[in-house]
Amino acid sequence: MSSTEHNSLNPQQRKTLLEIARASIMNGLRAGAPLAVNPDDFDPALQEQRASFVTLNIQGQLRGCIGHLEAIQPLVRDVTQNAYSAAFSDPRFAPLRSREFDQLSIHISVLSPARPLQFDSEADLLRQLRPGVDGLILEEGPYRGTFLPSVWEQLPSPELFLAHLKQKAGLPSNYWSDSLRVSRYTTESFSTD
Repeated sequence: MSSTEHNSLNPQQRKTLLEIARASIMNGLRAGAPLAVNPDDFDPALQEQRASFVTLNIQGQLRGCIGHLEAIQPLVRDVTQNAYSAAFSDPRFAPLRSREFDQLSIHISVLSPARPLQFDSEADLLRQLRPGVDGLILEEGPYRGTFLPSVWEQLPSPELFLAHLKQKAGLPSNYWSDSLRVSRYTTESFSTD
């Protein structure tokens, strides 16, 4: 899925992003920093300001996931930095070790701009959700959390998806308030496996 503002990435552009993510992680192992990239050296589609998440898995198990919800820099630089951060700065995991590198599978999600949802109740919100399609951003005061569309694979019902997202944001799973804000986005996703 991609947004209406952007064309989908072609296979070569996807391959380039996966290669640059892998190279950035290798650079992190060798030099302790993300790979330095000059966006001007890349395809114009990779120079566009877009937000991304990079998810790392080893043998099907999450090994790191870091990204941005808003487009703050050229896509190729966003992927480079997020790949490095997913490998070395995800607070849920120890930094990646060299012996793990060859086992990594890299998954990149390029996000569409988020759009606020309008709803008057939790039931109304749940009716609007599109399982397998929507990524959600939930906000309430200082609390904020997001789930990528791929999370629907583990939490296939809107009720479960929303309850777990509330918990991820630091709220009780049954929490509700009229000031709760929810935005949706879609992703274009591709991986090394």
